[in-house]
Amino acid sequence: MERIAVCPGSFDPITNGHIDIIKRTSQLFDKVYVCVLNNSTKNTLFTHEERMNLIKEATKDVPNIVVDSYNGLLMDYAKTINASVIIRGLRAVTDFEYEMRITSMNRKLNEDIETLFILTKNEYSFLSSSIVKEVAKYNGNISDLVPPAVEKALYQKYLEHKLGN
Repeated sequence: MERIAVCPGSFDPITNGHIDIIKRTSQLFDKVYVCVLNNSTKNTLFTHEERMNLIKEATKDVPNIVVDSYNGLLMDYAKTINASVIIRGLRAVTDFEYEMRITSMNRKLNEDIETLFILTKNEYSFLSSSIVKEVAKYNGNISDLVPPAVEKALYQKYLEHKLGN
């Protein structure tokens, strides 16, 4: 039986921390779906399509990755692709309480799908999409925080905003 996992997120944008978790997950499972979810509480910088394209570019060297999207409950999506595991990355203890609440609700929705937490590497423990966007907005150096395509896309996006496009 094929072992399938889902790495969900908004990925606005994908960072090297996300990629670390995705690549490590790909070594544990036969297939990993990186699923861009629509989070109605987040105001995203990149469009849904842009985020998916950036993820595809960043993970193109990982053969068992499928980049997908879903507009609905994660547990419904996981069931449709026959996933047995949801992967969640943890940066610090502060992430745990938030993730525990989500995991508890997901377990209530479908107790057959497990959630596994993977701790990020120490070098990425501070990293978030929000921090990367803030630094890029003011033209700071993000080259070691995101893949080159994401770095270029962020600077371009903020240049367009400055020019009023």
